[in-house]
Amino acid sequence: MLKGSRDAVLRRIQAISIHGQPSWEIVFTHLDDPEEQLNAARVGPEAIAGHTLEPGDRIQVEYLVGVVVKVTRLPG
Repeated sequence: MLKGSRDAVLRRIQAISIHGQPSWEIVFTHLDDPEEQLNAARVGPEAIAGHTLEPGDRIQVEYLVGVVVKVTRLPG
C-alpha cells in the first residue's frame, strides 16, 4: 500500500528504546484478514495518537509507502 489506512486489532504494545530514543513496538492483525496474520511495526511516540493504547483495542493503522506512520484508537 502506497498510502492509506486499515482497521486492525492491537495484539501487543511494548515500550522500547532504540539508541536511547523511546519508541513503541506494536503487534496487530488487520480486521479484513481472515487468516489474522500478525503484523509488527516500530514507531516513535509521535505516531501514537492519544498516546494510550492497550491490547485488544481496535485501531486504525495509517501507511505511507508500506510503512506505519500513525496509529489511532477507534471509538467503541
